[in-house]
Formats: sequence, C-alpha cells, structure tokens
Amino acid sequence: ESRSEWEKTYTKGLELLGAKMEEDRSEPFEGASAGTHPMVAESVTQFQAQAYKELLPSGGPVQTRIAGLQNAETEAQASRVKHFMNFLVTEEMEEFDPDMDQLLFYLPLSGSTFKKVYYDNILGRPVSKFIPAQDVVVPYTATDLITTPRITHVLKMTDNEILKQQLAGFYRDVDLPTGGADDEDEVDTKVNEIQGISKTFSDDVRTLLEMHVELDIEGFEDLDAQGEISGLKLPYIVTIDKDSQTVLAIRRNYREDDPLKKAIPYFVHYKFMPGLGFYGFGLTHMIGGLGRAATSILRQLIDAGTLSNLPGGFKARGIRVRNSDEPIQPGEWRDIDAPGGAIRDSIMPLPYKEPSATLAQLLGALVEGGRRFVSVADQQAANMGQEAPVGTTVALLERGMKVMSAIHKRLHYAQKKEFRILARIVS
Repeated sequence: ESRSEWEKTYTKGLELLGAKMEEDRSEPFEGASAGTHPMVAESVTQFQAQAYKELLPSGGPVQTRIAGLQNAETEAQASRVKHFMNFLVTEEMEEFDPDMDQLLFYLPLSGSTFKKVYYDNILGRPVSKFIPAQDVVVPYTATDLITTPRITHVLKMTDNEILKQQLAGFYRDVDLPTGGADDEDEVDTKVNEIQGISKTFSDDVRTLLEMHVELDIEGFEDLDAQGEISGLKLPYIVTIDKDSQTVLAIRRNYREDDPLKKAIPYFVHYKFMPGLGFYGFGLTHMIGGLGRAATSILRQLIDAGTLSNLPGGFKARGIRVRNSDEPIQPGEWRDIDAPGGAIRDSIMPLPYKEPSATLAQLLGALVEGGRRFVSVADQQAANMGQEAPVGTTVALLERGMKVMSAIHKRLHYAQKKEFRILARIVS
C-alpha cells in the first residue's frame, strides 16, 4: 500500500508505449484519433539496444581483477575463473541472456528491476532470474537492499512446481488447500492488458511469499561469548503460502562459520536513475509528462486534419441531399434537391481550420526535448557539420554520452554484484 502511488505512475507510463492497438475514440467526436506518440517507446528501444550490447559483449561479460601480488599462479587462476564463469553465463545458464534482455527493456520503464541469483536444486546449477520491480517488496523505511530488514519476493508457482520442491526436500511436505488464488496487482493487470491477454479461468497458480527476514526463533537463539541468549535477531528465509498462511520452509541465511552472522545476499538491484527513495526513476517518471503532451498534440493535429478534410456544417431545412448520412467520397457527385436561389446560401460549413503550424512546432520541440534526454550523443552528431575536425567531433560525442555512460556505470556496478554472488555460489 505504501508504494501504491509508485505503481500508479508506472502503470500510466506503460500506456505511453503505444503497444496496444486502440480503437478510434468517440470523444471529442466519433472516430477521433487514438494514436500514441512513439517518443517513450523510441527512447526505451534505443536504450535497450545500447545497454544490451554494453552488458553482454560477444566474448562474455565477466572480467577478473587480481587484488594484491600478481604472479603466474594467480594470473592463471584469474584466467580460469574468467573463462569458466563466461562459459557458465553464456552456455550453461540458458536463462541469463534472455532474462537480461528483458530486464533492460523493463528498466527504463519502471526505473528499477531486480535479479535473483541462487542455486536451483531441480536444475542442479546456479540460476540468475529477472524479477520485475512489482514482485520485490520492502518496508516503507528501506533505502537499499543491504540495510533493509526484510525483502519479500512474490513468487507465482503451480501446484506441480511446489510438489517438485517438496519431493526435493526444499519445502515441507504439507497439504495445501486447493484453489489457490492468483492475485494480480495493478502493474501485472496493465502488462497483460498491453499484451492483449486476459485470464479466462482459475488455474492452479499459487502466490508464495519468500521473505528474507531477521528473526529470533525459539530454540535457535543467538548466544554470546558466555553462552547466554543475546536476543539478537538472525537472518532467515521464510517461505509462506499467501492464501493459507502455511509456512513451507524456514532456512538459515548466514554461514555457520561467520562470527558476524551477516545475511547472504540473493538479490541485485538494477537502477536506471537513482530516485528519491528505494525505487529508481525511469523514463516514465522523467519524460512521461512530455510523452503525454506529445500524444495529446499529435491527436489534436490528426483530428484537425480529419475535420478540415471532411467538414460538417448546417443546411437549410428545405435542402434535401441523397444519402446525406454518408460522407462524400473523392470524385463523387451527389444529387441535391434545392429551392430557388444559390445553393451556397442554404449550406454553411463550420469554420474548421487546417492543423495548426504552431502546434506542429510545439510537438517538434517536445519530441526533441524527450529524445535529447536519452539520445544526446546522436543529437550532437546530427547537429555537427561535415567539415568539423575529428577532435571536436570526438569531444562532442563524449560530452553527449555522459548521461548514458552514467546509466551504464550503474548497470555495471549492479552486474558486478551479481557476478560476485554467482562466484560465491560456484565456489
């Protein structure tokens, strides 16, 4: 509930993609334009293409660095780690590439996306799964994943998948009531609406809450140096069936040999731009207003052209036109019964104007401003003359890429944390 406004902003921003083909509107007149300006969709696509190539190079994304003394042994070890992990993420982990591809599409829309890195008992290998922002819930006071006292991953699993985990010993062997409700939040509903899919029957999908929390469980209390109960809460992972409130698993989330009992990280937070709180800002937050304004002006221009090309008006009561309800087609001449006098004296079209040149210029300014927010380097290159020196060209391109470079730096930082978690699982 505390992030409901964030969800509303995100949901409204998804409409700016224009991915859903809408029928013509009935307001302000029947057949009015329902087109959406592609400013946000263009920016999202351009960012996704650049970031995808940046974060997933053909040779593999993992690089190694030797801290401390370098010799032949450590260099050989670093080379082995690099080549094995690149082979792991490009060949063994089949979901890594498509999940990262999808993450980079969601990221500029929502401003925040997540990766969950863990060892999958069913697959028998590490897994790095993309999680949309709406499926990761944190307390109202949280500022980052490191210091938050609770991280809840909202899981959607079928009864058969839960049974697999029970047979593998990962979940308790308990009977769950039938007919688990698959609750869709506002964002999921909007995403399905844009895709053109809808739920037609109640299937066996359940909502599980995997909570990474700090608990003081009776019988497993933290002990101090004297063997007394300290009262310190320790990290655990508790999985609950949302509808029945049945606990499926409680697992220790710290290393037994860790004297500090620090929580083992599983989640990585990818941010497009740092927001004012836990969640980041995306293009829907930064240029969503420009996208809505551009869409509004675009529809006005199209509607003005429609009314100008097919105007309506008033006619005298005595005038009778054959098939008067049908618009006149190009090259068509239609019979008319008119009383004496000139026809122009009995028919008066409404004074519809041509599409406004001022509105067209304003639309161009809005679009240029929105594009400049993401594709600054392309704008700089387009504005340069052909005779510009090479040094000037390179300097302008570097200056134009500062915004995108900063976003890529945040993504590289998050990807570094993801690979560190993956390396811990492999080791």
